[in-house]
Amino acid sequence: MESESRFSRWLRRRSRDDARTSAAQEAARHREDLLLNAAAAGFPLAPAAHPEGYGCSCDRIGCPTPGRHPVSFAWQTEATTDPERIARWAAGRPLANFVTATGRAHDVLDVPLDAGRAALERLEAEGVEVGPVAVCGEEPWSGRMMFFTATRGTPDDEDEWWPCELDCHPETLDEHPGLRWHCRGSYVLVPPARLPGDDSGAPSVGWLRAPERPLPDPLTLLEALTDACAAHAEEEPGHDPAAWPVR
Repeated sequence: MESESRFSRWLRRRSRDDARTSAAQEAARHREDLLLNAAAAGFPLAPAAHPEGYGCSCDRIGCPTPGRHPVSFAWQTEATTDPERIARWAAGRPLANFVTATGRAHDVLDVPLDAGRAALERLEAEGVEVGPVAVCGEEPWSGRMMFFTATRGTPDDEDEWWPCELDCHPETLDEHPGLRWHCRGSYVLVPPARLPGDDSGAPSVGWLRAPERPLPDPLTLLEALTDACAAHAEEEPGHDPAAWPVR
């Protein structure tokens, strides 16, 4: 009886281990599929840091954007849509988040989560074509909604470029709590990605509208987004209107 009992316990442990391995492999395949779908939609991707508890996997003390920044200073030249390279990155960096470089094939209009929900409801009620949309975090006042749009363009004349620094820099986002327009020189996390403090194992950044959707002209979304951001700012306790850019 004792030997049978030990054998039964071994089988149960083996079964649990196999189940965990299978779940991890399925999660890895799903992650890679999502990244390759984004790349197939034309979004250039580069590896990013990942959260470690409430900190960051990078070696920067007091990292201001833990788990949200590229791992390489050469991210703009490394960012690619090449599926083989992305698959190698995904396999070789199983914990890494990924960013997509904006201002090439697409821009991103990034707004507070509640403002994004209100704007999305309005846009779809008005029959406006909304492109890919991602959600970053779930908390109403800290979460963000990201609307992927066509880029402002890539003019031949360098003086006509609109760099992201005219709006906000990706490492100083906390100073710009309203609408952020990510264009040339910026990046955003691309699903699936995890945020600091998320111990659930589930991605904190996910698609709400698939990346395969056509990219809309950003100006078709801008009025609804700025109106929603203004209303959201009025509702936030102790808000500073000057900190909420309205275009």
